[in-house]
Amino acid sequence: MHDSFRLEDFAAASSTAPRQAGAKKLPRRLRGVLSLDDFEDAAKRFLPHPIFAYVSGGCETNRSLRANREAFERHAWVTRVLRDTSKRSLGTTLLGRDYAAPFGIAPMGISALSAYQGDLVQARAARAANVPMILSGTSLIPMEKVAHANPDAWFQAYVPGETERIHKLLDRVEQAGFGTLVVTVDTPVSGNRENNIRTGFSTPLRPSAALAWQGLTHPGWLFGTALKTLLRHGMPHFENSQATRGAPILSASVLRDFGARDHLSWEHLALIRRRWQGRLVVKGVLHAADAVMARDHGADGVILSNHGGRQLDGSVSPLAALPAASNALGPDYPLMIDSGFRRGNDVLLALALGAKFVFVGRPFNYAASIAGEEGVRHAIGILASEALRNMALIGVKRIGELDASRLMRADT
Repeated sequence: MHDSFRLEDFAAASSTAPRQAGAKKLPRRLRGVLSLDDFEDAAKRFLPHPIFAYVSGGCETNRSLRANREAFERHAWVTRVLRDTSKRSLGTTLLGRDYAAPFGIAPMGISALSAYQGDLVQARAARAANVPMILSGTSLIPMEKVAHANPDAWFQAYVPGETERIHKLLDRVEQAGFGTLVVTVDTPVSGNRENNIRTGFSTPLRPSAALAWQGLTHPGWLFGTALKTLLRHGMPHFENSQATRGAPILSASVLRDFGARDHLSWEHLALIRRRWQGRLVVKGVLHAADAVMARDHGADGVILSNHGGRQLDGSVSPLAALPAASNALGPDYPLMIDSGFRRGNDVLLALALGAKFVFVGRPFNYAASIAGEEGVRHAIGILASEALRNMALIGVKRIGELDASRLMRADT
């Protein structure tokens, strides 16, 4: 485990914790950020409305988006006391690697549109904190740059529709140096994201007077992200959806590059398993039978996810699906989860219900948008500080002590 982000660093990173003598003072823009929700509130003010809506929204009625948060309300802790938790630790082993905490950064598309060099910012912060970061296949920064900044980062792929393109993409991912491939399987077609249209966001981006006005009325983002990106790096492209560079973000051919994948099947996952020699994770599973199928097809791990509520409106929350999947896979299989996590308490709850690891998305996007790498580090610190504090209050010293015996239904 890296020494660069120790237990005391987690506590010191949170502005709610007592500061160590000589600890680095938080910049002014982060001093009022006490929770991950505070990052969202700050990003809502900082980002143009269409971009914030793209990051924050779900699909159709946002029913799945709401359900992801509501699922946490159904459980309550049964605490134990006088347990001597003074030497508690968040240290976690996942897929043969030791991490400083049981959570990491989920893949988020076009992060560099909301934060300057957003994917690189997240990758560097994750490396400093010794937690995993998953680079999205719809990112705007070449995977090679991200792998150079963080050699331990994971890569998430939206599998192309043709076998030849699959092989070529895997060749590129391997050559870039990624050791863990995450295959997302819940996007046979794109979700119906009406909120994007209603707020003026589209893929490809379409310049308009309304969009220009949003930029002018959000000068921090305009000068610190948009114009800075254009001047230093040129027009952003979808860099990693295939073996070669994808279309510019303004190009009409973007839709062609991200066409339907509704013909993909378990045979394609078997093909990927035969070709890919590194660690393979399947993301986007909700049904326990599919989790078992992924394992039986050679997946080294599974991430329960409903895409943050952005695909099927009305899908079950991953947290609700977690107990059945955990029972089906057994206690030792690397079962992970994302969608809706905002608190250290949420992370501990998922671990008690059978998850081995948790990935958090939107809050790290917001943190990067308002404060760059320092913001992401602060977000990691807040989440870790909350988890450490609540471990003491629950009465556990190690992550492995958490199980369903610590919980009751909140409505009983």
